[in-house]
Amino acid sequence: MLLTLAGERMSQDPALPPGAAPDKPLSPAARRALEEAAARRAAEQAAALPTEEGGRDGPEPTRFGDWERKGVAVDF
Repeated sequence: MLLTLAGERMSQDPALPPGAAPDKPLSPAARRALEEAAARRAAEQAAALPTEEGGRDGPEPTRFGDWERKGVAVDF
């Protein structure tokens, strides 16, 4: 059994999109949705943002609505 970085089981069948269960039949809409999701994940990984000079460490604070400065977290 093959595992992805997220711990999901990868299918052995190359005709199945990533994330598909090998023992369940897929409808055409489900197959398209899984293929689109895999393409979005690949595009996100390919579009790695350049690092910011002197920027904050960790996740982007505006995305999560929290700002942390000197150990004090401020939630908007």
